[in-house]
Amino acid sequence: MKIITRTVWILSLVSLFTDMASEMLYPVMPVYLRSIGFSVLLIGILEGVAEATAGLSKGYFGKRSDLAGKRVPFVQAGYALSALSKPLMAVLAYPLWILGARTIDRFGKGIRTGARDALLSDESTPESKGRVFGFHRSMDTLGAVLGPAAALVYLWYHPGQYRTLFLIAFVPGILAVTASFLLSEKKQTAPVLKKPTPFFSFLSYWPKSPPAYRKLATGLLLFTLFNSSDVFLLLQARACGLTDPQVIGVYIFYNLVYALSAFPAGTLADRVGLKPVFLGGLALFAIVYGGMATTPGLPLVILLFFLYGIYAAATEGISKAWIAMISAKKDTATAIGTFSGLQSLCMLVSSTLAGLAWYRFGAAAAFGLSAVMAVVTWFYLLRVPRPVVPVDE
Repeated sequence: MKIITRTVWILSLVSLFTDMASEMLYPVMPVYLRSIGFSVLLIGILEGVAEATAGLSKGYFGKRSDLAGKRVPFVQAGYALSALSKPLMAVLAYPLWILGARTIDRFGKGIRTGARDALLSDESTPESKGRVFGFHRSMDTLGAVLGPAAALVYLWYHPGQYRTLFLIAFVPGILAVTASFLLSEKKQTAPVLKKPTPFFSFLSYWPKSPPAYRKLATGLLLFTLFNSSDVFLLLQARACGLTDPQVIGVYIFYNLVYALSAFPAGTLADRVGLKPVFLGGLALFAIVYGGMATTPGLPLVILLFFLYGIYAAATEGISKAWIAMISAKKDTATAIGTFSGLQSLCMLVSSTLAGLAWYRFGAAAAFGLSAVMAVVTWFYLLRVPRPVVPVDE
């Protein structure tokens, strides 16, 4: 049986182009926002609203996808909104306009995530989920290599031309939307959507979900509460003496390692099990954050970002494959969407906690706390049973 099917290839290319567009702007977004008058507080509010929008809408639209018995329309609409948001940010430089454009981007992510991951799950078997999700994460992250690299080259020749860069980012966004129309809807279960779905109705899945899902999600969410934004790693790298180009360089290096490692990690997970690979990645996270707490020099920073790339490859796609493995097929988008929504909200809390710990006790305390909680989560997940395919599969 062919493991990387046509649908998996298309979804992976769509994610690559979208991530290329988004990550092209990631390194320059804070600088651009400051240049048009955003304070640090306003930037924080902007990101908080945007991430909350993405988080809550993931669960809602994941359930809508399951109830409607369709995947492709949600995928297409989500990627289209994210592509549209890029040029909108360049049209006007007013805070409310930027907030609206950024929210449209995250709303698009919320619409597509559950349906897209359910499509990936439908294209795999219990024996190939690690490779399918790993391949998708590899292609997605390759966009996070190409995007910042393209931005770096452009700004080298056109320093300060941020608004033009937003327009350039629209190009890979359009390619992503175009590729999404190559997807075809497979026969799903009959639609059961008979009445309007309340926005928070996806939360009702939690008490009805399989016990294995709740045990796994609890451990993953516990970890997320202490896994702060990668921005803090970049800030610490800067504090360790790296120049701005070096900071962007290690960020690109991390994504390159991630992209190259995700598919091999998925292949390994299919052979030895999803759980052992995820636990190995979690152990690497503890090592990386423990190392960053020591204020390392450039050689050790490079090594830690290398390990961080392997950690991401061993956990990001693997966790979704694990959730898909233990969820009923008819609830796949709801299960992944509910977890992704709760995870996004936990990420808001985690970054706030990290910021407070850094402000009150220093960077070492912030990174040390994350490392310790990663170890705590490791022991918790060690007691969670290996994934077993539900009866209806």
